Amino acid sequence: METIPIRVSGLRKTFGEQTVLNGIDLQVGRGRTLAVLGKSGTGKSVLLKLLIGLQTPDSGSIRINGTEMVHLDINPLNEVRKKIGFLFQQAALYDSLTIEENVAFPLARHSGKPEPEIKERVLQLLAGVGMDKEMEKRPSEISGGMQKRVGLARALALDPEILLFDEPTAGLDPITAGEISKLIIDLKEDRKLTAIVVTHDIHHAEAFADHVVLLKDGNVHMEGAFADLKKSKDEFVAQFMRDGT
Repeated sequence: METIPIRVSGLRKTFGEQTVLNGIDLQVGRGRTLAVLGKSGTGKSVLLKLLIGLQTPDSGSIRINGTEMVHLDINPLNEVRKKIGFLFQQAALYDSLTIEENVAFPLARHSGKPEPEIKERVLQLLAGVGMDKEMEKRPSEISGGMQKRVGLARALALDPEILLFDEPTAGLDPITAGEISKLIIDLKEDRKLTAIVVTHDIHHAEAFADHVVLLKDGNVHMEGAFADLKKSKDEFVAQFMRDGT
C-alpha cells in the first residue's frame, strides 16, 4: 500500500485564547494539489508552518511520507525538510545576495555538489521560471512577481517531492498571477509533485487544484472538488465563492 505523502489528523493550534486550528483532518495523495481556502486569519499559513515544523501543534498528528513530524528531533526533521519546497508569501529572499546566490544557497548548503554543477543547476532552475536573464540582480531590483518566480526556483533546488505555497498570487497583477498559476500547473504535470497551496485566489485555485478544503473558525467547513463548492447551497460557502474574502 502506497504511503500518503501528507496526512494530517486531529491538528489543533491555539495562540493564547485564540483557537486557530481546531482538530482538522486532511490528506493529499501523491501528485495531487490541494488548495486550502478561507478568510484571512483562519489558520491557513499556520497550517503550512506546522507541516514543516516551524511551529508545534498543541495536539494532533502530521505525517510526511509516513514520518511523524510532531516532536521530531532536529536532525531527522531537517532530512524530511529537504524533500519539501516552501514558497513563502513574500518570497523570503536574502536581500544581500544576488538572484543566482539565493537559488544556489540550499544547493551549496545541502547538496554536496561541486560549484560548477551548482551553477549549472541554478541556471536550469532560473530558466525554468523565466528568470535566467536576471541572475546578477538583487531582490530589491526586481518586481514582486519576479521575486516569487525566484522563490519558486529556490524551492525546487533540492528536487523536493512536496511543495507548499503560501499565497503564491497575493499582491500580483492579474497577468503575473496567471503566470505563477501556470507555473504551478506545469510543475504538477511535469514533475508529478504533491502540493498544498494556501490561497484566497478562487479563480486561479480552480485552475490548479485537484481538491479543495475551505476553513472556517479553525475547522474544515467543506472539502471536495472545486465543482462541489460551486454547487454548494451552504451560505458561508456561497459567500466565499462570491466574495473570496
